[in-house]
Amino acid sequence: MRARDLLRFGLLVSTLFLLWSIVSKSTDIFKRAENMKYFFGVPTAEEQANMNLAKPPKLKHNCNLPSTCPDDHFAFHIKSGVTNVIGPSICFNGQIIMSGVKNNIGQGLNIVIANGETGNIEKSAFFNMYNGDPKELLALLEAIKPGMIILVATFDDPATKLTKEIREAFSNLGSTSIKSVKFRDNWVFAGALGTLGMEGESPFEKLLKNNKETNVYEGWPSMVEVGGCFPKII
Repeated sequence: MRARDLLRFGLLVSTLFLLWSIVSKSTDIFKRAENMKYFFGVPTAEEQANMNLAKPPKLKHNCNLPSTCPDDHFAFHIKSGVTNVIGPSICFNGQIIMSGVKNNIGQGLNIVIANGETGNIEKSAFFNMYNGDPKELLALLEAIKPGMIILVATFDDPATKLTKEIREAFSNLGSTSIKSVKFRDNWVFAGALGTLGMEGESPFEKLLKNNKETNVYEGWPSMVEVGGCFPKII
């Protein structure tokens, strides 16, 4: 019996020693792995967690502006058309509203009307200013109420049927260039009634004249664009 007990005791000691050896080697392997991570520049779990905390939040889409707009502003970006081939685009509040890809643009004036408080799109349409009915455009402009934002991009010819009344309506929305927009000029504009409290004049407007001496393309000027942060109208 003593021999058996001694044998069992010996087996138990051997097993415990074997387990101890395995655990020790495993611990050593883990330590070496951590050291290798450190040596090769692989961050530890704690370092990775700290790195994730240090990462800046992802920027929301903002119409390709170089920086985000404040919460009380809408990001926008407007591009005119190029000759009569490449159409314009209008981005508002981080969304492309009108573009050639969306197939909802046309020659003349491309217009988006948005709610100045919520950013919801009230209407988007294009008006042919060469052989269309200018009364439809005038009716749209006269229906714009305080608190609405208008965004405009030209394509090909914006002026053949620009009446005095239409020009005056755009002026009331903050445009200072509309009075001089002529045949095949490129014009982009964003405004509202009593725009930004700046005596009714919008800072978001650009006009490039059709001039055979400066035109990049034969018969047309180059593309013109404007973008920025439009204050919410509350």
